[in-house]
Amino acid sequence: MSKIVHLVKEQFVVDAVPHDWLFPQMAAVVHHGGAGTTGTSLRAGKPTVICPFVGNQPFWGHRIAALSVGPSPIPQRKLTSESLADAIKTAVSDHGMRQRSAELGKLIRAEDGVGHAVALIQDKLS
Repeated sequence: MSKIVHLVKEQFVVDAVPHDWLFPQMAAVVHHGGAGTTGTSLRAGKPTVICPFVGNQPFWGHRIAALSVGPSPIPQRKLTSESLADAIKTAVSDHGMRQRSAELGKLIRAEDGVGHAVALIQDKLS
């Protein structure tokens, strides 16, 4: 098995790490705002900072902010080290945001989405 973490110019480069393992270990999650990554960050119960740049990513950034489980999204054209640092600071220091994120994560983890989908399909086929 190859190493998944390499030290490159004083930065860690990760080839692949499962989000469902990584995100619960983080204080906050920063990402592009794709539907899958957003769902995994919500499931982890962590505040989420979204920096969208294409497609449905702005939508998910605005949903995160509307749910108060993360700060307002930072579009790529407005992304600076200062704006990102401010968003991360908010995500990790806002007690209410952290609490709402944890509560939402707990609700999501308690769902039986597959079981519910199977029941709906079986109901429609009956």
